[in-house]
Amino acid sequence: MITAIVLIKTSVDRIPEIAESIAALDSVSEVFSVTGTYDLIAMVRAKAHEDLAEIIPGSISKIPGVEATDTHVAFRTYSQHDLEAAFAIGLDS
Repeated sequence: MITAIVLIKTSVDRIPEIAESIAALDSVSEVFSVTGTYDLIAMVRAKAHEDLAEIIPGSISKIPGVEATDTHVAFRTYSQHDLEAAFAIGLDS
């Protein structure tokens, strides 16, 4: 599974509606409203790199009010859940 972090600039008067439209897309797991240069950050999960072309420029960028995107593809994912599972290996309960 490929994870992409998509930074999104939007029409500021429509942030909630745009965020809901993006969150409704099948490959989008979360959308965050944030401060700073970008208005939204979307977490996109895809099976192949080619799928990202369908999802990001093909769907997210075409939502009315989306002005620009900046995509970052994750090499590796680390999470607290993964760390807890790794440290629990071999422990008896």
